[in-house]
Amino acid sequence: MMPNELRMIHIVDDDEGVRRSLDFLLTHAGYAVQRWDSAEAFLKGADKMVPACAMLDIRMPGMDGLALQLEMKAQGFNFPVIILSGHGDIGMAVQAMQAGAVDFLQKPADRQHVLESVANAFASMDNSEDQRNRAEWAKTQLGRLTAREQEVLDGLACGYPNKTIAYDLGISARTVEVYRANLMEKLGVNSFADALRIAFAAGLGSERQWLESHTLIVREHPQE
Repeated sequence: MMPNELRMIHIVDDDEGVRRSLDFLLTHAGYAVQRWDSAEAFLKGADKMVPACAMLDIRMPGMDGLALQLEMKAQGFNFPVIILSGHGDIGMAVQAMQAGAVDFLQKPADRQHVLESVANAFASMDNSEDQRNRAEWAKTQLGRLTAREQEVLDGLACGYPNKTIAYDLGISARTVEVYRANLMEKLGVNSFADALRIAFAAGLGSERQWLESHTLIVREHPQE
């Protein structure tokens, strides 16, 4: 395992204040940092041959974080991705994790959460063999949940808001919130992102399967 100082982190965010703050934190934690003010600048200037982690703002002028994540795959940037999201971008953050992001951080993120997220991102590179066994582990974790709690987690993994899940399951949005709190406690996780990682590893989060199981017709999702 490489020491932190040899580990590169790319920060891609159009907000200079966010870039500077993360740079200060991560540099003092022993990481090498490069800052980019746009997705386009990152794609043009970053060295894909140097192993690194990328922290991507989900909303940027021009190419946003989701589009950049997909373009990175297309261009051969084999970097673990951490998404930086605002409070209203949870649905987009879920989409990013469905596409392979290892975590998302809601801004402003606290110091410890940032460092833990980065450590987990690099661990995903170091422990690729362990990751192959994660599906079975995740399915075991889901065994702690009731059938209804698994349904709620499935809906959340699809990126649906509480109101949509409540409508499809015939319960109230408040009840969905209770199930969400219960399932996170049973899974032993402190963040929504951690719950999503378990859900995705266990095979939850298929919108097609949800629509087939819970609705009669494909419909647009109501906004919260």
